Amino acid sequence: MEQITTEKNKRVHKKEIVDKIAKYIFMSSAIISSSFIIVIIVFIVMKGITPFITDNNGIGSVHLFKFLTGTTWLQGTTFLSNAYGVGFIIVNTVYIALLALLLALPVGVLTALFIAKVAPKRLAEFMRTIIELLAAIPSIVYGLVGSGIILGFVYNFAEMIGIQSKGGNSVIATVLVLALMTLPTITAISEVSIRSVGRDIELGSLALGATKTQTNFKVVLASAKSGIFASAILGIGRALGEATAVSLVAGNAKSGPSLGFFDITSTLTSTMLEGLKETTGIDYDIRFSVGIILMVVILLTNMVLNFVKRKVGNVDVK
Repeated sequence: MEQITTEKNKRVHKKEIVDKIAKYIFMSSAIISSSFIIVIIVFIVMKGITPFITDNNGIGSVHLFKFLTGTTWLQGTTFLSNAYGVGFIIVNTVYIALLALLLALPVGVLTALFIAKVAPKRLAEFMRTIIELLAAIPSIVYGLVGSGIILGFVYNFAEMIGIQSKGGNSVIATVLVLALMTLPTITAISEVSIRSVGRDIELGSLALGATKTQTNFKVVLASAKSGIFASAILGIGRALGEATAVSLVAGNAKSGPSLGFFDITSTLTSTMLEGLKETTGIDYDIRFSVGIILMVVILLTNMVLNFVKRKVGNVDVK
């Protein structure tokens, strides 16, 4: 009896040791990950504040308020100016990202609903594979599609309705490219959320006399709204953070904001990317300042969407 108890205690002791080791491994991983993030943030912030606290080789320090509210972006070494204004670029970025989301979200959710609840099994599996492939395509490929196809379409359409367009580079071209890029993410996450809705909920709705279509739209989508909002948050995050594809279709406007569909535009990411390798001094450091603004914009946007998500989640659908 004592031997059995001793062996049992040894097993318990071994399990405790394994748990402690696992705990330390998890903790170490968390510390390493956090350290990388902190180092990156500190580096960006240190570089980003440099234009505002130094003389920038005689050009003069950048005025923070004018930087945040300005409507013109001048290259310092080109114009010997510190008149960097990012205000209009912030407006452009949020405006374009929201338009892309408004276009991609309904299409993505309806596609997800079709795959999860309407399409035959083989067709649904085929479409899931396509969506996964689209989500894995590098952004440069979307940019090439945008510059090779969408720009030509926008240019010809603008010409047909009598509007001048600079080679198709425009707000609408950027919106279309970003909508295409965010569509797979929104569709994939929404489809998983819709499939997770309990079958008993659907059967209950059908038993009460609702049609299949009514059940899908009023019951299934309502039950999956939390996951759909999560897809919207991830989708707009990608739209706000995309640089390569945007730089190929936006047109890099130096003043604004650009609110007309056929106006050339610029975003925070395209501004950071433009001529990055060739820039030095203030032109290089100011891009880190734009990076700080981008992080703040993404953070605030996610906070707003999460707030809306919580509010919508508390609303009973009748």
